[in-house]
Amino acid sequence: MEKSHPDSDVGVNRYVAEVAIRLHDRLADVTSEIHRALEGQIPDLRRDPRIMELLGASIEGNVDTMLHALRYDIAVERVEAPTAALEYARRLAQHGVPVHALVRAYRLGQRRMNELIFAELHAIDVPDAMRVAVIEAMSAAMFEYIDWMSQQVVAVYEDERERWLENQNSLRGLRVREVLDANKSVDLDAATTSIRYPLRWHHLGVAMWYPDADTDGDELGRLQRFLRELGEAAGADASPLFVASDKMSGWGWLPYRAAVSDAVSKVRRFALARPDSPSVAIGTIAGGVEGFRRSHREAQQARGVAIIRERRGSTVIAADDPGLSVVARMGGDLAGIRDWVAAVLGDLAGDNENDARLRETLRVFLGCGSSYKVAAEELNLHFNSVKYRVGRAVARRGREIGADRLDIELALLACHWYGSAVLQQKTR
Repeated sequence: MEKSHPDSDVGVNRYVAEVAIRLHDRLADVTSEIHRALEGQIPDLRRDPRIMELLGASIEGNVDTMLHALRYDIAVERVEAPTAALEYARRLAQHGVPVHALVRAYRLGQRRMNELIFAELHAIDVPDAMRVAVIEAMSAAMFEYIDWMSQQVVAVYEDERERWLENQNSLRGLRVREVLDANKSVDLDAATTSIRYPLRWHHLGVAMWYPDADTDGDELGRLQRFLRELGEAAGADASPLFVASDKMSGWGWLPYRAAVSDAVSKVRRFALARPDSPSVAIGTIAGGVEGFRRSHREAQQARGVAIIRERRGSTVIAADDPGLSVVARMGGDLAGIRDWVAAVLGDLAGDNENDARLRETLRVFLGCGSSYKVAAEELNLHFNSVKYRVGRAVARRGREIGADRLDIELALLACHWYGSAVLQQKTR
């Protein structure tokens, strides 16, 4: 094969570097384009919002690393996988996402990146005699990078999956999951002995997780200790049951010999009083194996609402909080909910403090049977203040409250619980 001329190689490298610089200047846009492409084409990747956020960080880290390698002509074997990419592979392993989804994400990301590179090549003045060489150089570099990164993240995925399965395959964890599977009949006495927990009693299910990424690596140990202390504070009649969900979250059950009316309030008080408390979602107390399942299911639904609304720091939420069970059943299609809320509430669906204040006043007013006096007492406001805010809320909505009152109340509940996730953002 005829060797390329050194001057030609220098020219090719210059144009490769120019394309890399142009793409890096709009790193956020490139990351968003690839993120959207992966979300739409790989359903397995649509998981917990926090995992989707980590996917975005993984894409940004990979694009940034690859463009630097192209710009400075760094050999691919000297490039280390971004931290976010490795952590994302670990999370997928923990959640049982098949490894082929991870590999496919890299291949589809490579295809979209190639398209963006070709678009940039059309936008700069590359001599015709050199254009093919530049395309070949960038395509080869892209292939080598994706191949090298895929090897690294798959190795991390497999190691994490093996380690995670070792933990999850403990007899207790397996038996709990069998009990939770409503499609299987359960020998209650045998299951009670196996998991060392009184399934015939009453149960209060909780979901616990750490919302922040900055942790010390002993999250599961901290959750277990927290649950043990929570059981004591809430007056549980035996030791709580703990099962890991992933490395930063877990499930718990507090056992009671009989139904206790104030169990939820005690759990809430204890969690709110602890400065180091994880986020906690609480089910309702219920009896027997069906109650064990139901309380857990309710806690999981409440957790789903808490995660979507993305409040900073730890949060405490309960399935019996007013309106939460209804809103939890809306979850899934956030874009659809957001569009519906906007259609029902009009300009009142704005994501700002003023509209939030008006929405809350209107929500309480409607919940109090449209009584200004009762709403004023509930909100600790003057009668005239409530009347003024309700009037402003209706004006912001753009039409009077009529036969669509139920829709309005549901939309206000969605705003109350989901917050910014279902509101209209300001446009510049």
